[in-house]
Amino acid sequence: MTMKLTNARIVQVDRVLEGNLEIQAGLVSSIDSERVSQIDVLDCEGDFLLPGLIDLHTDNVEQFMFPRPGVKWPAPLAAVLAHDWELLGSGITTVLDALALGDYDSGGVRPAMVNAVTAGLAQARAAGLLKANHYLHFRCELSDPALLPAVERHIDNPALRLVSMMDHTPGQRQWHNLTLYREFRRKKNARVWTEDEFALYIAERREHQQQYVPPSRSTIGRLCSERNIRVASHDDTTAADVDQSHADGITISEFPTTVEAARRARDLGMKIVMGSPNVILGGSHSGNVSAMELADRGLLDVLTSDYVPGSLLHAAFALAGKGFDLPEAVAMVTKNPADLLGFTDRGRIAPGLRADLIRVRLIDGVPVIRNIWVAGRQYL
Repeated sequence: MTMKLTNARIVQVDRVLEGNLEIQAGLVSSIDSERVSQIDVLDCEGDFLLPGLIDLHTDNVEQFMFPRPGVKWPAPLAAVLAHDWELLGSGITTVLDALALGDYDSGGVRPAMVNAVTAGLAQARAAGLLKANHYLHFRCELSDPALLPAVERHIDNPALRLVSMMDHTPGQRQWHNLTLYREFRRKKNARVWTEDEFALYIAERREHQQQYVPPSRSTIGRLCSERNIRVASHDDTTAADVDQSHADGITISEFPTTVEAARRARDLGMKIVMGSPNVILGGSHSGNVSAMELADRGLLDVLTSDYVPGSLLHAAFALAGKGFDLPEAVAMVTKNPADLLGFTDRGRIAPGLRADLIRVRLIDGVPVIRNIWVAGRQYL
């Protein structure tokens, strides 16, 4: 089947072209700026036509697995499909579902969720039920004593595309401010410590860090290298943190928490990833560096939705509204993540590439999706 989209503002890598696009067999077959008068075409009415968004880190499926505190949804397939629809409705056509390997005080909830979600995704994929293209991103909590058996159990999942090294030990990196950490845990887990209990907890966490982080780093790095799986650092805070990541062969700096760390990552040729909610909210919810500040300093390559799928498209246009070139901003959620993950068939609008496309209209400055295509198939 052939479809022609006309009168669109087609956002390409280096320009915005006012013209038409033709889809054949799920691929973009041609792009031109000729006037079209046929009636069997879709008139885009001057709306933007973007590549489908590529999200390399979303925790969103957790909201469907655990819709309320203490409530576990009994049907992983249903949760995965609801998650898939929300992503698609946000313009995300390729996603890496970020699942935490490592318990980190969840009482066994996180390991059980990894098993349930990976099984649900496999079931949905085998039945042809998924609309977006789903891959996996394993977030490895290096200080967890039970991490390595979990990694070895899941490392050969064929959908795995990215692994990130996390160390959430309180008192450093993302949680260098212990007051903020304590308040976060109180709100999220209703965890209330006395002073003595908190001191004991921190001491135990630091002991685990010293005992487990070094061997976990080494083993996971080796397993990923053997399988050609890309590895990212997570929450680097100091130049020394970045140097350690780089020495381990890591080329992706995900969520650096300071300008110092981001600048050092750039100096070492690492790609820098930040969360799009940070852009929309005007700063980090945990008191770390603003993504917009990094963008202004030329220290931002990729945006990812993190915990709000709808923020990804919104953030790209927010950057464009603050003086960034629109193709440059759109590349942060399309071309750049595609390049980072080794996807050569998507992330750009060009003949011969997948027809993963979203039609977008700005309404009061907010990007609104009007049509969506995945491999040429229209869903909206």
